[in-house]
Amino acid sequence: MLRALALGILATLCAEASAQQAFTPPRTSFDQPDLQGVWTNASLTQLERTRQYDHLVLTDAEVKQAEQQRETMNDRAGSRTDPTLGAPTDRNSNNGYNRFWMDPSARIGRVKGEARSSWIIDPPDGRIPFSAAGQALVKKRQAEIGYDGPEQRPLPDRCMVALQRNGPPMTNGLYNNHTQIVQAPDHIVIVSEMMQNARIIPLTSAKAAASQSGTMFGDERAHFEGNALVIESTGFGPYRGREALPAFLSPTAKVTERFTRMGEGELLYEFTVDDPVYYKQTWKGEETFWIDGQRMFEYACHEGNYAMPGILRGARVLEAKGLPLDQTQGGGE
Repeated sequence: MLRALALGILATLCAEASAQQAFTPPRTSFDQPDLQGVWTNASLTQLERTRQYDHLVLTDAEVKQAEQQRETMNDRAGSRTDPTLGAPTDRNSNNGYNRFWMDPSARIGRVKGEARSSWIIDPPDGRIPFSAAGQALVKKRQAEIGYDGPEQRPLPDRCMVALQRNGPPMTNGLYNNHTQIVQAPDHIVIVSEMMQNARIIPLTSAKAAASQSGTMFGDERAHFEGNALVIESTGFGPYRGREALPAFLSPTAKVTERFTRMGEGELLYEFTVDDPVYYKQTWKGEETFWIDGQRMFEYACHEGNYAMPGILRGARVLEAKGLPLDQTQGGGE
């Protein structure tokens, strides 16, 4: 009986894999695999694995427990406020957003039909493999973040870029997880809902070489390998070593991304980060983007951020009271 059940499950998995392999993506009018559309990767699954799990693929019971916990949390957070309790008194400046403003999904992410505990697949522990030297460099660079003026604040505080969404590599967060892909015969454009940044990437047969361009998203080059779009990026600017969720990148780093349409509304996203300045090894991950029927919304955050005067004024108040400035948190995710 158990053997028959196991064989049945194996046959189902093989059928799913075969169906994915057999999918032929539509093609554009200029004969490229068509990756266009508004995609989302909103999920409970995050880049790194939490200490709760020691394995990549979650069981049905683990998925059910995690999703039920999030739904219970959402219901509790979304309940009506008791107007007789008065204003909050805990002075917790990190509680700037309530659940109404957040949209991280309440579902575990699935890749190739598997429920995943992290997007990182290598190293096997699902954690970013910082070296000791890399950790020391991160600490040194993050010490540059301060409150003397707007330029010392992180880029999300200044509403300039959200590297977690824009990439490379691209990951999900608390809200605004949509990404639009637009294709032209000689360029690919990837627009992230959060901060509205557009990566405009030339299509060329020449692969990316070492670059000193020093740009936010790197010197990017794209080409097709069969049905997969491959983007190679080098030459990252100095901000990628200061506050660079999800990956700290040195000017000599290289990030490789692959986009492959696996179904009518399913896009497999794979990435590899190679940077010995920060990491003990090359590390890899994979995610699923899908079409949820939603459109891109304006991310109404403006360069400089209307909250910036309050952020800096709050720092001056703490200084006058002799309190440490690390109690102050800026805007953004």
